[in-house]
Amino acid sequence: MNLLINKFTCLFALTTAALLFAAPLDAADKPKIAVIVSTLNNPWFVVLAEAAKAKAVELGYDATVFDSQNDTAKEASHFENVIAGGYKAILFNPTDAEGSVANVRKAKAANVPVFCVDREINATDAATAQLLSDNYSGCVALGQYFVKQVGKEGKYAELLGLVGDNNTWNRSKGFHSVVDRFPGLKMVAQQSADFDRAKALDVTESILQKDPGLNAIFCGNDAMAMGAYQALVSAGKADKVKVFGFDGADDVVKLIAERKIAATGMQFPKLMAQKAAEFADEYLKGKRDFAQKIPVKVELVTPENVQKYGDYRKKP
Repeated sequence: MNLLINKFTCLFALTTAALLFAAPLDAADKPKIAVIVSTLNNPWFVVLAEAAKAKAVELGYDATVFDSQNDTAKEASHFENVIAGGYKAILFNPTDAEGSVANVRKAKAANVPVFCVDREINATDAATAQLLSDNYSGCVALGQYFVKQVGKEGKYAELLGLVGDNNTWNRSKGFHSVVDRFPGLKMVAQQSADFDRAKALDVTESILQKDPGLNAIFCGNDAMAMGAYQALVSAGKADKVKVFGFDGADDVVKLIAERKIAATGMQFPKLMAQKAAEFADEYLKGKRDFAQKIPVKVELVTPENVQKYGDYRKKP
């Protein structure tokens, strides 16, 4: 009898072990990838984060999104938790070009590769790679279209994004490289609205009170373009002031199709996020020769070609 019991116990143990080894890995057993984004209070960054996470999961990783809320202190806390939590790679959208460098260096020291997406950091020896929209060239094209639509004379305002983000200044410089050649185009206001829709609404209302004769507003992203447009609607000036954005957000693309917003620069967040996840996967499988900065083309979206764009991409 004892012999029979022992045989049964042995057989049960072997069967259980076989089932355990044959069972697919659950999330707790998969290598982890962190997606740290500057803010989820902007639909464009939500798309970026979701695309990065989805691609990482598709490649076999357990992926988690962390929202820095445009706060460098929160971002630093995320990095500390991610490094301590055993994450194998970080897909990173920085809050500040200068302030985020220390966080990336901390991850590098812990042998956790960082792949910057959309926003860059002011270092070329910290991140493994940086996938960046060609903001300057994109805004050169926007500036050229701006002049065609507004004319060579008129008054305009510029809404800047976060002052610590290089994208803010690359977009502004690209735009001004064209518009500043026309002295008849007068910039009557240049204010930061932090890439935020609600702040852009408030800033635009203030600008309109000081200069009701405005002809156009150039906005450093589409969230601010939507805020500016909302302020113009409230002031009864939506048909008199042309709004230009940057990002390619769906709500702005729809308003361009309705000829309510003049134009935007289409970035490709899904493409950049997916490529960053693929790079992380390649790194973890042994690849090391990544270019430090990888530019991604920006395309001008206007009422003339808007049917080609939507869902944060160019339609097939």
